[in-house]
This record gives sequence, structure tokens and C-alpha cells, in this order.
Amino acid sequence: MDELRNKAGNKAATIAIIANCILTALNISVGLISGSYALVSEGAHTLSDIATSVISYIGFKIGQKPADAEHPIGHGRAEAISGLIIVLFLTMVAYEILSGAFDKFIHPETISIPDTYAAIMAVFGIIVNYSISEYIIRIGKEIRSPAIVADGKHQRTDIFSSVAILIGVIVSNMGYPILDPIVGFVIGIFILKTAYEIGKENLDNIMGKVPSKDLENRIRRIANKTEGAYEAHNIKVNYLGSYATAYLHVKIDGKITLNESHEIVHEVENNILKNIPEIKHVMVHACPLGVEYDHNQKIDK
Repeated sequence: MDELRNKAGNKAATIAIIANCILTALNISVGLISGSYALVSEGAHTLSDIATSVISYIGFKIGQKPADAEHPIGHGRAEAISGLIIVLFLTMVAYEILSGAFDKFIHPETISIPDTYAAIMAVFGIIVNYSISEYIIRIGKEIRSPAIVADGKHQRTDIFSSVAILIGVIVSNMGYPILDPIVGFVIGIFILKTAYEIGKENLDNIMGKVPSKDLENRIRRIANKTEGAYEAHNIKVNYLGSYATAYLHVKIDGKITLNESHEIVHEVENNILKNIPEIKHVMVHACPLGVEYDHNQKIDK
């Protein structure tokens, strides 16, 4: 499983980097030739895509490292941290694009009308960015990699940028050249929005927020199906990048021996690990069946 995950992550990062190198060169070149500030802005954005793809790949590789003495539950949060670094890059790129567009608003005499080459490049960008972003996000979700999903969502913003550039070129040639820097400004806003979404998602990951109740319900079902274990409760799941740890209580007949109770608890742990691949560590606490008490009190009575 880990080997397949590693191969998929390598493939996603390689494709993203190659595609963005091509798009960066074409966007900036065509933007300068055609006189489109929006296209040059998009070139700066795709240039940042290369850096963020490298960052997401580094985070992915670190997150793949096994547990050690200093990191007993692994290095999974490295992927979420790399997602936050991507947010910093996006914010810096957005600032440069927004400030450049604002400067053109103040000095409209510097605005030029982009030619048809810009429109052709925009259409090409829509096709490439859609294909690449969908592919990267799909792989990221399949291998449960927050870093690669973040990179794919970053790539997806280029679709909206390319659509805006195409509209800007058409309208500029209809006699409204001011729309070109407006489109550049809109691209900057889109990038900021993406930065916010990626930042929130990865902060939630680092802080251990559970995406949905589905995983908790799966844990409960598996625990309750284990012979000798009843009424799984107090379930806590902690996400660490691509995997999670779980802690739960199960009720066991208080009349059985400690050895028998120990075997049931380990059977619950093994069943959860076997049936839910994203959970790498489980700890189960045994409670006496038929006894109700407050889990928050310091000493059970």
C-alpha cells in the first residue's frame, strides 16, 4: 500500500511540475508578445505553481517516513505543513498581481490591447489546467495526501484565471482595454480565495479536526462486531496528514479474567487496523459492562 501511494505521489508531482514549466514559459512569452498584462500575471501564477508542486512533493515524502523514537506516530503532519507553506506562496503571488493591476488602474496610459494570441493561449490554458488539476486532486484523494490535494486545488484556480483572460481579451478588443488589468486583479482575488481555503483545510488537519462522522461510525461498527466487545463509545480520531490514530472505549463483561479482557481489547484493535487502512494506530480502553459512569471524572467510582 505504501509503495503504491509513493508511486502515485511521485507521478502526480512530476506531471504537475512538467505541465507548469510549459505553461509558465508559454503564458509569459505570449503575454509579452500579445500585450496582455493578465496573461503575464497568469505566467507569474503558474511559476509559483512549480514551487508549490515541489513543496507539496517534499511534504509528501517527509510524511511517508516511518515512525521513529522522536516521532512515535509518524511524520504525517508534514503534508499539512507543506500545504500551509503553499498558502504563503499564493499570498505573495496574489499581492504582486494585485499591486501590478492597481498600478495600471492609476496609469491607464500603460495599458495595451492584447491580440488574438492571448485568446488562443487562454483556451489552451483552460484545457491543460482542467486536465491536470482534476488528475492531481483525484490522486491526492485516492492516496489521502493533503499536500497533493492542496497542490491540485492551487492548479484549479488557473482554470478560472484562463477563462477570465479569454473574456478580457475579447472585451478589450471591443474597445474596453481597461478590462485587461481588471482581469489581472480578479485573478489575484481568486488566488487569495484559494489560499484561504487551503490554509483552513490544512490548519483543521493539523489541529485534528475530523472531516466527517463516517470514520467514527465505521470504528464503532467494527468494534461492536468483535466478539466479547460491546457498546463502543468515547471514540476520538486524530488526523495526521494522510492517516489517523484512534482511541476508544468498549464495554466488556467484568466477570471475565484480565487475560481474556486483554485478548478482546487487542482483537478490537486488530480488526480496526485491518478494516480501516487510513488508521495506523489504535488504543482501546476496557470498561465494565453494565456499569455507567462519568468518563470526565478523575477516578471512576
